[in-house]
Amino acid sequence: MTVQPDWAKGDGLLPMVVQHARTGEVLMLGYVDEAALKETEASGLVTFFSRSKQRLWTKGETSGNVLRLVDLHLDCDGDTYLARVEPAGPTCHRGTSSCFGDGVRPPLAFLAELDALVARRHAERPEGSYTTALFDGGTRGIAQKVGEEGVEVALAGVAQDDGALLGEAADLVFHLTVLLRDRGLDLSAVAAVLAERHATSPR
Repeated sequence: MTVQPDWAKGDGLLPMVVQHARTGEVLMLGYVDEAALKETEASGLVTFFSRSKQRLWTKGETSGNVLRLVDLHLDCDGDTYLARVEPAGPTCHRGTSSCFGDGVRPPLAFLAELDALVARRHAERPEGSYTTALFDGGTRGIAQKVGEEGVEVALAGVAQDDGALLGEAADLVFHLTVLLRDRGLDLSAVAAVLAERHATSPR
């Protein structure tokens, strides 16, 4: 059964939680009426009803830090929306990525940022970038680096301290991300495989 928005519950306004589509970070909370919701869906930019200005307000209309809509979800009671977005710059007027401060980023959020950065390097190939040099060296060269880093992780695991192990593991994850992108893949595809295995593995 499809849930319908219960506009009467909030006197014509419903809260909308805004979440970063890649990192999972909660960015802000706003309110929408039916007109704001329609504008959001039509323009692809998150638009709220401003309770202070008493009008529709597209986030970033003056700063340029818009929220590009990825998808929209209504909760089970029909009284709260979740908008998953790609933000163009910081969401908060204080310059932080989230209106709730920098302390609400999920611990693994940077992996999504790294994945996106590697994708940009692959597309743009800026001069002087180590990542660009890896891509220019071709798949074999990247795969060789992944192999070398894997060996260094194993050695650090048995013969070095935690700091060394973490450093080598970071190198491995970075080079693996580059290799995946070189093959047209990304970390989310790896996560999907892990999730599928988890769902089908014996409990």
